[in-house]
Amino acid sequence: MLTYAFRRLAQLVVVLFVTSVAIFSMTALLPGDPTVTMLGETSTQEQRQALRETMRLDDPLPVRYVAWLGSALQGDLGRSIRTQEPVTQMLLNRIPVTLELTFLSLLLAMALGVPMGIIAARWRGTNIDLTMGVLAMSSMAMPFFWLGTMLIMLFAVNLRWLPPSGFLPLLSDPLGNLRLMILPVLTVGTSMTAIIMRQTRASMLEVMSQDYIRTARAKGLPDREVVLGHALRNAMNPVVTVAGLQFGALMGGAVVTETIFSLPGLGRMIVNGIFDRDFPVVQGAMLAIVLFVTLVNLVTDLIYVALDKRLAS
Repeated sequence: MLTYAFRRLAQLVVVLFVTSVAIFSMTALLPGDPTVTMLGETSTQEQRQALRETMRLDDPLPVRYVAWLGSALQGDLGRSIRTQEPVTQMLLNRIPVTLELTFLSLLLAMALGVPMGIIAARWRGTNIDLTMGVLAMSSMAMPFFWLGTMLIMLFAVNLRWLPPSGFLPLLSDPLGNLRLMILPVLTVGTSMTAIIMRQTRASMLEVMSQDYIRTARAKGLPDREVVLGHALRNAMNPVVTVAGLQFGALMGGAVVTETIFSLPGLGRMIVNGIFDRDFPVVQGAMLAIVLFVTLVNLVTDLIYVALDKRLAS
């Protein structure tokens, strides 16, 4: 188990290096001149060129990447071109918002998707199974921006049950925070619920066809104990893996959802950074998302191995 963990950590370092190169290169190739953002449209060409030399924007891309990576390894991701605020501090302020949205969405997906998958597998081929399948396919087909807009129209504009947008820190106002997070969590978690439901159903059907399940039924064990006590435990391994792999998709959904609901998280930070040509902000936020996704995948793999130690070999 320990050897497997070290091997996965080594792979994580390689993944982070490769993705950091891709993030820096693609961000540097974005159209637009950051000196215009800093000096304004009325600045002269001489002023812009002087600033470019100060910021070393004319250096070769590999040289700029090495300098950026060296600073990043020391926790310095530069300063925002637009506000001059340290990018690291901006990330520390916004990461909790995105993590709260992501984990609440994942919690909703597991809380709804696993029971729905169990029910669909238990009553396979019936109208219940068909209904679950239709709901799952419908949920997966709805884009985040459309679903978020519809939820705002229904619950905020028409029914006036929930606020349409905004954010309150969880520690300062827990109830207000959760009330504002309901619609964003529903938006992000709906499609994830469908994925978890389908994976749970498929895993349960595979496990329930095994010999030991038929043996348990032959012994006269109650159906509830057979399904929940024997089948579900072994069927959860692939479900946990899929949930971990979908973490990245949830972070991607947060980019759109945070913009719709005006949440001050990483997703909105990236969108604003792209519009403002604020390259340090985009690079830092993307690197933070990649780091979290790789760490979650690592933890998922370790949990998977803990459930089935044969995979560590």
